[in-house]
Amino acid sequence: MSVPSETITLDGLDSPAEIRVDHWGVSHLRAASEADLFFLQGFNAARDRLWQIDLWRKRGLGMLAADFGPGYLAQDHAARHFLYRGDMAAEWAAYASGAEAICQAFAAGINAYVALTEAEPGRLPPEFALFGTRPARWQAEDVVRIRTHALTRNAASEILRANVLARSDAATDALRAAIEPPTGLDAAPGIDLGAIPLEALRLFKLATAPVTFEPARRAATLDEAWRWTEVTDLGDVVRATTEEGSNNWVVSGARTATGRPILASDPHRAHAIPSLRYLVHLSAPGFDAIGAGEPAVPGISIGHNGTTAFGLTIFGADQEDVYVYETQAGDPERYRYADGWEAIRRIEERFNVAGAPEQTLTLSFTRHGPVLHEDPVRRQAIALRSVWLEPGSAAYLGSLSAMRATSVAEFGAALTHWGTPSVNHVCADTSGTVAWYAAGFTPIRPNWNGLLPVPGDGSHEWAGFLPAEALPHVVNPAEGFFATANEMNLPADRPADAPSIGHEWIEPSRAERIKGVLRADDRHTLEAAGALQNDVQSLPAVRLCALLAALSEDRDRAVAEPRALLAGWDGRLAADSAPAALCEVWWMKHLRPGLLEVLAPDPAVRALLLPGHVESLIRLLEQPDLCFGPDPAGARDRLLRATLARAFADLCRRLGPDPSAWRWGDLHHGYFEHAAAPIRAQSERTEWDVGPLPLGGSRSTPAHAGYRLSDFRVTAGASVRLLIDVGNWDASLCINAPGQSGDPASPHYGDLAPLWATGRYVPLLYTTERVEDATSRLIRLVPPR
Repeated sequence: MSVPSETITLDGLDSPAEIRVDHWGVSHLRAASEADLFFLQGFNAARDRLWQIDLWRKRGLGMLAADFGPGYLAQDHAARHFLYRGDMAAEWAAYASGAEAICQAFAAGINAYVALTEAEPGRLPPEFALFGTRPARWQAEDVVRIRTHALTRNAASEILRANVLARSDAATDALRAAIEPPTGLDAAPGIDLGAIPLEALRLFKLATAPVTFEPARRAATLDEAWRWTEVTDLGDVVRATTEEGSNNWVVSGARTATGRPILASDPHRAHAIPSLRYLVHLSAPGFDAIGAGEPAVPGISIGHNGTTAFGLTIFGADQEDVYVYETQAGDPERYRYADGWEAIRRIEERFNVAGAPEQTLTLSFTRHGPVLHEDPVRRQAIALRSVWLEPGSAAYLGSLSAMRATSVAEFGAALTHWGTPSVNHVCADTSGTVAWYAAGFTPIRPNWNGLLPVPGDGSHEWAGFLPAEALPHVVNPAEGFFATANEMNLPADRPADAPSIGHEWIEPSRAERIKGVLRADDRHTLEAAGALQNDVQSLPAVRLCALLAALSEDRDRAVAEPRALLAGWDGRLAADSAPAALCEVWWMKHLRPGLLEVLAPDPAVRALLLPGHVESLIRLLEQPDLCFGPDPAGARDRLLRATLARAFADLCRRLGPDPSAWRWGDLHHGYFEHAAAPIRAQSERTEWDVGPLPLGGSRSTPAHAGYRLSDFRVTAGASVRLLIDVGNWDASLCINAPGQSGDPASPHYGDLAPLWATGRYVPLLYTTERVEDATSRLIRLVPPR
């Protein structure tokens, strides 16, 4: 059967190539050489995601104001502080042989599509017409110099911890972020924790914030430009560290029904439309890989290449440090370093601003990195050192080496090129070998643990990075599987005096649930893997309900009725569950805030602890101490009863007086809102949105679905999910939400969202025959004659 096709002539292409789009929007690219393949990948990324990647580039390079006006000037100024400004030869050499050529080809492919939209304006995504802007041309350096779209840690936590400790103690800070392995929290000599303001986070927050289009921001004048320095709440930054994680696991063939390894990976990030991830198949002589990456980056970071499969989650290596400097009396331009004084480096840069004259602004740096805050009265400056500033730290570009590995051993060896983000890689090959590798540039701190700001006077310097082979790894684990979910997974036998890697991790409930299911399953299948990726069992909910069950009988109906609803419930946060709705509203809206009020009476401290470390909080409920007063158990029980009664009344107001009609999914919903919605006409503002979609789960279930408390809209979790049958590649499955395309007119803009919301998958086809059979659109590309 013939399929719709077109032929496009492209300058920059050496030989004929093709893009086959399958029924589910996955693009399968075939080219005659790798140079043409990465050119084709850039062209295809622009074909499907031009608005997204153009905005990605302009945000990362600090060029938003040129398109959108003065309201974006402060964000541009912040972003430029975090660009890579080092030696480009070292930068290219850090990733892979040929990395520069790959990025040149990729950028040229994007530019070829931009040129095509100029010749054929009908191909231009509608957002450009809405904003009256045009897509820009790319340079190869744009791919790697941008750092601020990546995940890294823990500068924000250092500043938050300093503020908590200045007002309270380490036990209180543990309610915000537990410390594992345990270590001290003493301030370095000369550091006054009370003198480190939260305002020191502003530049970092602004540089890493998403782009928003509030009408007032779009209408801002040049005089109002610096009002737009708080475009994201502090809570958004904190939630990102707790919600943007992932799950993955790899199971040896000895524990699967087929005898072949199975690999599952579902990275969790903030939900957006279009999706952060993009599924693509890259095929050229000598290289044939399929999987997910980010559309503005060449290659793939999750998937397989016909011999080796690989998936990743965030690993909690500490890749940032906050430095505090004493500035010279009478000369705040200089800061103390070693036995002398050094000048703060000031760089003047020009910023184009739509509707206003060009602006010249100053960027400020110490020897360690961008200056976050200056206080001439205190004679203090604060700066950030990050691996972002080192060669080889562009997010996921280490994939250019790793994605080529033809075995698990080669994959592990390739991770010397992996800089950021720090990740848990699981991998498997067709020989049956499976493995886990932690990867990422990890600073060696000879005399401190990285948990609090330290002096910038030379007394606390990095001593290079841990060698990649010194990071934890396991080949062919004894259990027959390895799973990660951002939990603390440093080996128990790691020497206590080994260099610190990190001490802040996501609470362990997701990981414990995944590992518990895998231990009980010695005949693992793709279907079982899919069920586990969509599992809504909440271990924290089970523990909370156990506390209720242990209470004496209640005669007060306001408590007895909600207790009866939760009695015997299995803790599954299913979308159609009434107990799930009650338990989540109780925990997140009533019990958790009530508990924090008891444990942190000072409202200023309490605000710094949100959303709270789940494991720490529940453990205190299970083992109440004198923080509750002279009768800890009695006070705890009164808190449980009072907050449960309030939660029940709350749900009666939200969902009606009949608990049998309550559904968690009636509150908890996926919704993909287009960034341009705020400025569209009222009759059109939801046309480019996808949702609402009733969802189960929470931030503590394998089916990660973190939500905002104002309306329970899901804001973070899995977008792309992959299930890989190692060796029987066409049996592999995937899903991307809400769809593959970023063009609202495309049939693949939101077509996968209903499947994703109900835990279903589509084929991840690999062999030529299966791809051709599933082709729904064929695009032939030919060089000029």
